[in-house]
Order: sequence, then C-alpha cells, then structure tokens
Amino acid sequence: MPKTKALAANAGKESPARKRAKPAVRSASAVNRRLRQIEDKRSAILGAALGLFSRFGLHGTSIDQVAARADVSKSNLLYYFANKEELYVNVLRDLLALWLEPLRGFSAEQDPAQAIGDYIRRKLVVSRDRPDASRLFCLEMIQGAPLLRDELDRELRTLVEKKSEVIRAWIDAGKLAPVDPHHLIFALWAMTQHYADFGVQVQALAGRTLEDEGFFEQTVENVQRIVLQGIVPR
Repeated sequence: MPKTKALAANAGKESPARKRAKPAVRSASAVNRRLRQIEDKRSAILGAALGLFSRFGLHGTSIDQVAARADVSKSNLLYYFANKEELYVNVLRDLLALWLEPLRGFSAEQDPAQAIGDYIRRKLVVSRDRPDASRLFCLEMIQGAPLLRDELDRELRTLVEKKSEVIRAWIDAGKLAPVDPHHLIFALWAMTQHYADFGVQVQALAGRTLEDEGFFEQTVENVQRIVLQGIVPR
C-alpha cells in the first residue's frame, strides 16, 4: 500500500502505545476517586461514632448503632475498623489532634498577650462548634483514660513540655508575670472547655450558649480579661 494511503487508513486509528496509556489515566482517576470515597466513608463512621460515644460512652454504644447512624452496613464498618475499641481509639485520636491544634501555635517570638488571647478564642470556637468532642474527651479522662493513656504520656506530654518552655521564655523576658506554665495551661483548658462540658449548666444559669453570637463574644472577652489581667505585667 502506498505510504499516503497507509497514512490515510491509519488517520482515525490510535497507536498501540496511546491505547495502552489511556487505561493508566483512567486507573489513576479511579484510584483517586476510590480513595476519596474511602475517606468520606471513614469520616462518616467516625462522626457517627463520636455522636454516640459522647452521649453513651464506649460500653453504652454498639457497632450496630454506629453503622445505622453512619448509614453503612455492619460488615462495611468492620472493613474500616476491626472492632468497637479500635473505632473508639481512632475517634479519640482525632479529638486529641483537634484539641491540641490551637496550642501548637505558641512560639517564643509571639507577643504572649496576643498568643494567649488568640488561644482562648480558638479553644472557645472548638467548645462552640464541637461540644460533643470536648465531652467525649472529658468522659475518657474521668474514666482514667484506659484507651488513651499511651497517647497522653507521649504526644500530649511532649507538646505541653515544649509549650511550657515557651511560657518560661516569656516570663524570663519579663513579658509575663511569674506563673507555673502547667497550671496556666490547666486553667486555660478548664475555663474554655467548661462551656462545652457543662453546656447545659451554662444555659440554665446564663440563659444562652456559645451558639448565641453575642454571648460567644462576651465569653471570649471575659475569659481573656480574667486570664490576661492576672498574668500580663502592668
């Protein structure tokens, strides 16, 4: 066949190399889509588990209840998490990461009043937006942290020690009044998480919750004032 005719005959055809390349592209797209589906399903299960664990605890919640709330089959749930205890620990680890994130931002280069004031606001945002997370973490602590103790002894202790050094640096520079860093951090946790852990009591006494924008800003302002007026040199 003349060369021109061969070219014309093959004009509408793809080369074997191009044909082989297409499935690879489709495969990569399919893999990414599958990974997103897996992550979405895992997130749905963790969210459903958090809602139930924060109300009924580990022993008061069943795998069937979590599966029903997440709208997945029990076998599908157990594909992602081998048992209820593994699911519970994963929920707690996610909560610990969420809970500690505002503290990670502390650095000696920051103005301490600004850093601590911002920390108070961010912690109150978590208490407002994720009260179930705070309540579950509180419940685990009350029970002696049987499934989270190793995490506390490692990640939490390490982070708190690092940020305690930052607070000591502020004190040494004369930017903060002398205060034990651990007790300052404990006080910040107690004051901000109270609005989530004891939300029912707050509403009964104040008539409002952090979901009320005005009350939220009032809470931020008052907690900041109480803390900062006690530790910022005048």
